[in-house]
This record gives sequence, C-alpha cells and structure tokens, in this order.
Amino acid sequence: SGALLVSSRLDREELCGKSAPCALRLEVLVERPLRVFHVELEVTDINDNAPIFPAARKNLSIAEFTTPPGSRFPLEGASDADIGANAQLSYTLSPSEHFTLDVKSSDENRKSLFLVLAKSLDRETIPVHRLVLTASDGGRPSLTGTMELVISVLDANDNAPQFNQSVYKVQLPESSAEGTLVVRVNATDPDEGSNKEFSYSILSSIPISNKELFAINPKTGEIRLTSTLDFEDVRLHELQIEATDTGTPPLSGHCSVELEVLDVNDNAPEVWVTSLSVPVPEDASVGTVVALLSVSDRDSGENGRVRCWVWPASPFGVEATFAGSYSLVLREALDRERVSEYEVEVRAEDGGAPALGARRGLRVPVSDVNDNAPAFSQAVYTVLARENNAAGAELARLWARDPDEAGNGRVSYSVWEGGAGGGAAGTKVKEMFTIDESKGEIRLQGKLDYEEMYSYEIPVEARDKGSPPLSGHCKVVLEVLDVNDNAPEV
Repeated sequence: SGALLVSSRLDREELCGKSAPCALRLEVLVERPLRVFHVELEVTDINDNAPIFPAARKNLSIAEFTTPPGSRFPLEGASDADIGANAQLSYTLSPSEHFTLDVKSSDENRKSLFLVLAKSLDRETIPVHRLVLTASDGGRPSLTGTMELVISVLDANDNAPQFNQSVYKVQLPESSAEGTLVVRVNATDPDEGSNKEFSYSILSSIPISNKELFAINPKTGEIRLTSTLDFEDVRLHELQIEATDTGTPPLSGHCSVELEVLDVNDNAPEVWVTSLSVPVPEDASVGTVVALLSVSDRDSGENGRVRCWVWPASPFGVEATFAGSYSLVLREALDRERVSEYEVEVRAEDGGAPALGARRGLRVPVSDVNDNAPAFSQAVYTVLARENNAAGAELARLWARDPDEAGNGRVSYSVWEGGAGGGAAGTKVKEMFTIDESKGEIRLQGKLDYEEMYSYEIPVEARDKGSPPLSGHCKVVLEVLDVNDNAPEV
C-alpha cells in the first residue's frame, strides 16, 4: 500500500533531547521500477515529562534573629525534558509568614530561585519550618514536580549585654589623683552559658587623644584614672563603653560615660606687659598711659577672676580697659628732680581659696623737662675792690644752681642786658667788667678810680640751655676802696 508505519513508540526526548525541530531522515527503496525516496519525519513534542528537581528534599539551616529579614538563599530550579511551552516552568511556594519565593528570569529564559526571609526566625517558637516548592510546566494539562524544603532554625546568641544606664554622668575635681575611681558601669546578659559571659572595654573617647587617661577593669567595669585631669585642657570627657559577650557570633552592648572635670584653683594669674612707653616726661599729664598690661588666669569662675593693683604706693595706678586688659596710668604729677625713676610692681590675685597671685616689675624712668630756672643763692652780692687792682683781676665768682639735667641744667653767665640799664651807666659797666660764661668769674677789664666812681651795680644773668631757655638773675654791688693815689694840690 506504500504506507509508512511506526513500528514502536517514538520518544522525542530520547531521539533529539532539547533540539528542535526533531526530524528523522529516512530512505525508502521501491522495486519495479527501482526507485529511492528521501523521507523526512518530524517528531513533535507532547507534554509527557513532568518537571524534576535535583533532589526531593533540600535542607537549609538559618540562624534565629541574627539573620535579618530580606536575606536571600539560592535554590536549584527544576528541569523539564520537554521543549517549548511544555518546558516553560513556573514556581510556587507553600504559604508561609516567614518565607517568600523570588524568581528572576535571565536572557536565556532561565530562572534563578531565591528563598527570601520575610520575618525573623525564633527557634524557641518554631525550630523547623517545612515548605513545599512546586514547579509547573506550561503544557495542557500542566504537569508538576515538587521539592520539600526543610529549614532548621539555629539557636543564636540573640541577646546582647545591656547596661543598666545608657549614660553615666560623673563629676571629678581636676586635682583627682591617678588611680581614682571614676565610675563603675554594670551590664547584664539574659542568655545562658558562654553567651552570657562578657567583658568590658573602652571603645572610644572624646577627645580621641585622651583615651589613655582611663582604664577599665574588663570583669568589674570599674573605670579609673591612669593620669591626671586638667580642667584648662579638657573640661568634658566622653567615653564609649562596650560590653561584648563570648557567644558566636559575639554581641555587644554600649553605654557612654560623661565625666565633667571640676575646676580647682591650680593656676596663678599671669601678667604680661604688651606695651611700655618710657621714659615718661616729668610734665606728663595725669591720666597718661604708661604701659598696657594683659592679665589672664586659666582657671574659671572665681578661681579665674583677677584683680590688679600697683605696689608700693606710687604716682601710678592700673585701670581695667576690657576683660583681661589693663592700663598703667599716671595718677599724680611727676617731678624728676625729686624722683628720677620708679620701680613699679603690678600685682594680680585671683578669687580662689586660697588665692594665687602673680607680680610683674616695671622700671619707669622719668625724663627731664626744663622746668627749673637757674637760681643764685643771693639776690644781691656785695664785693669790695681796691681801686689799684690791675686789669684782669678776679673780683668775684658766682654760681647759680639748676637742678635740671643735661642742657636743661647747663648754665651760662653774662651781664644782664635788661638790668644794666641804658645810657652811660650801662655802657660803663660793660667796659669795666667781664663775666666768664661758663665759670661765672667776674674780672676787671678797666681801671677802677675811687675818685671817679666809688660804686658799681653789675646785673648778672644765668641762662640754661633748655628749650625754651630759662634764666635767673642777681645783682653784684662793687664798692671801690680808696687808695692814696692822689697827692695834695696847692
């Protein structure tokens, strides 16, 4: 009849596997006449293979509490020997409040399966979770395969040590000695066995560099000083304390210790001279600023509140300008001729108990002002001279005192123009007498004649070299003594 019959059941998966299309190529020989026919037979797929998982059961172990929700655990998918829609698989997971199934499709139409933890596990509530993962193909009717998921919940160190206070606040004076107990922290752990055992440590400190100031006993939680505190350096220390148990994995609890350092009056005031204007002229007005001072005390409160004064009593005093700054000012008039230099001591004392003090010495020289005129010891000097004194003879030597210094006290002498008067008398005095400018010597340069003039008045001026110059005056009365130098006339 020429019919091509199937002699046994065809199995596309055995013949072609996953290849598509699945074609069988045959040669059919026909006799009389002899002919050869090439036949290609395509074997189409039917949904005769259910999805198969690599194993009927998969065991998983997940730690309680420490495994956070959202954690993903990869699963192996099923395989289906069919092709096309018959091999397109979808997956479902039996209902569970703790787990969900996440299916990711790749470009090659492969699917990646993840078991996702939706809710934290508690071994004490449910020690083992049993789920069924089902794979369904796309055939009509659909075939399915299943795999049992057995999730064992591992007991975990799920209780961290807990401190009885989250913050410990402590106060210590800065004078506390090394080894002083700062505070004792206390923590508890409700776990059992090794999970309950823990040790204390200092995790960090603020400031970071001061961590070495403290040590903690890992067993008792006692925190002690390993060095001295300094209020002026750091006023508040903050320590982060950790208690770590010996569980696997270990868990930690934390607290903080805030140590407030209390000030002790351990710093004396300090006095600096920031500006010094010397020497001070003796005619400086009251209120003149002689020096600027800076005063500080590193302590706080009353311990750092400083008062200043000048000792011993002097024409100077201190005035506060603003916080920590003072001016050394003149409070009385100066007189260099009375006191030419002052040794001033500025003293500072804080308000601590006991009080601490400091002192700063200043040398304040007083500069001269030409405020003193030359002064003769007498207003009038009487000099006797014989009329036969030779020219050049010293008749008198005058001296005027000027207490000023340098040029202000350097005196020169001369016949006082304003006292000599005008006319012949003044001219006569200048002709008869000379005065040495520097020595004050009055010498005769003319010839005395009792019979002509028996008395002379010489006005003398002493003038200093100041600017402006000052002068003093006196009068020298020269009485000429008669000598028998005239014979009788008949």
